[in-house]
Formats: sequence, C-alpha cells, structure tokens
Amino acid sequence: MGLLSTSVSITRYRVAGQLEDPVTETVRAALKKHTIDEIDNEPSEQVIGWTPFEHPYAPDFGSADIIIDTTFVFSLRIDKKSISAKVVQKHFDLEMKRRLAESRRNFLARAEKKEIRERVVNVLSTRIPATPNVYDLSWDYEAGRLWLFTNLKSANEALETLFNQSFKLSLIRLFPYTAAECNPNLTGPEKDNLNQLKPTVFMD
Repeated sequence: MGLLSTSVSITRYRVAGQLEDPVTETVRAALKKHTIDEIDNEPSEQVIGWTPFEHPYAPDFGSADIIIDTTFVFSLRIDKKSISAKVVQKHFDLEMKRRLAESRRNFLARAEKKEIRERVVNVLSTRIPATPNVYDLSWDYEAGRLWLFTNLKSANEALETLFNQSFKLSLIRLFPYTAAECNPNLTGPEKDNLNQLKPTVFMD
C-alpha cells in the first residue's frame, strides 16, 4: 500500500531535531549511505534500507527526485526471504544421510546437527530471491511532520530505527496522547493535567 493507492493506511510522526544546511543535500547524502542492498544471491535473510519513490526496485539517489513541492518523498524497503520449514527439513535430512554414510557412523553429535542445519539454511538462502515490501513516506521538513503509508508494526519499528541511524533525528509516533503532548499551544496546567491521565479499564 503506497502513496498513490486508492486507499491508504497512515502512521503520523513528529520529527524532532534539525539537519545541517544545506538540508536537501544532507538528506540525499544520508539516503545514499543507507540505500537498500540486494541480497538475492546472499545468505542474508532480511535487509532494510531506503529506495526512491519512483523507482523502488532500481535504487539510485544520485539522480532520483526526492522532493515534491516542499516535501521530501522516498520509500522504506524491507526485503525478506522466507524458506519453508519443510524445505529446510528435507535438505537437512538429505545432508544428515550423506554425512552419516561418509563417516560410517550411526549418529551425529548435537553440534554437528546444528552446523548442518545452519549450512543448509545458508545455502538455501542464496538460491531464493527476497520478497520486497515498499512503504512510501512523506516528510514535511519545515513543519516537522512525517507520514508513513502503513500501520504495520514491523514497518513502523524499522522506520524509526533506520530514520534515527540515517538522519540522527528522532521520530515521535502520533496518537491522541502524544499529539496533545506535542501541541505548542498547551498551557502549563493543561500539560500537568495531561501527565496525570490514566487509561480507562472497560473490562473487569
């Protein structure tokens, strides 16, 4: 689900902090540094990084447009490999049988079994392509607002971590309480009342 979808889910954030000038070049440099890597021929099971909004599967921030009007627009991409447990078990059993035949033994030690399983998973990981998941985001730098176009928990957590690593800025996820807390028009007594609020329990 992305920015141009007919229906979207959105997570709102407040961005805390400032970037070095010139801001656009600072953002572009950070995106280049943390551009997603390809792991289709690697044993890695997951990779997370930035990718351009217009060309999410051919990431190149050297030439990509990252600004629409006054807003930064790019995407978070999470590539993940998923290997069926049954496939792993099949190749594990085959490798176990081969190892026993070569060693002329009736059993293998626990450490040997663990090593065989890890090796099987690594080999299989290099043979299968990763499934890409792309989540668009819009960042109004001047207003300190960011929108991620998904509510998926894993994507939100990945964004918050990678954003801090890339830009050295903090993201504050906005829901009613944090939105009120970030309201600059809130008076001192109102902030005190807000801090004293407790959740209501609707069930015994």
